[in-house]
Amino acid sequence: MAGTESTTTPPKADVPDLAGLEAGLDALDTVPAGRRTPLRETLARKVLPPVSAVALVLVVWQVLVWARVAPEYKLPSPSAVWDELSTAWLEGTLLDYVWTSVSRGLLGFLLALVIGTPLGLLVARVRFVRAAIGPILSGLQSLPSVAWVPPAVIWLGLNDRMMYAVILLGAVPSIANGLVSGIDQIPPLFLRAGRTLGATGLRESWHIVLPGALPGYLAGLKQGWAFSWRSLMAAEIIASSPDLGVGLGQLLENGRNNSSMAQVFLAILLILIVGIAIDLLIFSPLERRVLRGRGLLVSR
Repeated sequence: MAGTESTTTPPKADVPDLAGLEAGLDALDTVPAGRRTPLRETLARKVLPPVSAVALVLVVWQVLVWARVAPEYKLPSPSAVWDELSTAWLEGTLLDYVWTSVSRGLLGFLLALVIGTPLGLLVARVRFVRAAIGPILSGLQSLPSVAWVPPAVIWLGLNDRMMYAVILLGAVPSIANGLVSGIDQIPPLFLRAGRTLGATGLRESWHIVLPGALPGYLAGLKQGWAFSWRSLMAAEIIASSPDLGVGLGQLLENGRNNSSMAQVFLAILLILIVGIAIDLLIFSPLERRVLRGRGLLVSR
């Protein structure tokens, strides 16, 4: 009697619907299109924390003044700094101090952007150029910006060209290295796919390389602005001339020469406020837009 083999089909295991699970997770992270964040929630999340931090600093500062941890000529009270601010505002010089430095810093940064971007592309895409000047860019980035002020004064004199030269020498390496780092992180598959579709030369740089390197490039821009601002402050503190006007760095130096710590603190606060404002108004929105476009940031 011939035996018959009965094949039994194992029970089908419950396979999770990965596509549905992924869609559900995405839905949890997605804000409905018609929903707007209430004003109270926006104030509580974005305005209240920095305001609280500033208030805490002022309270601690005033407590230290009351405790007399240092003489008044070394540690002025917040009210003394406020009086210095009010005097500069009433005299009409406060905005001049800020605009003199901000205009120089932004123009110098734009020049550094124009020079550093093609330089970064060249270093990242040409092996010989990378081997030749890549280490030099890294070394220049680590060199303190203040070191460029004395030779710039000797070469160019006490004028705005000297200021812009110091800014360029401080910012260009950071911008170029940031772009090189971003390009190095582009998956090679993207580049091959672009060449297959006919993107070569400038088209490849514009449509494939720069968009792919945007996160690293943006980080380099932020660092480049930081170097621009610090380089400018160093130049304004060291190099003083009536032809240069009075910027924030020169205001800081004038406070030291006049032994006015209230003026010194005012200059420090203004320098800090400008740096924070540029980051909040320019770089933070750009960074959020880039991250959101890549699905790395969820609006809430």
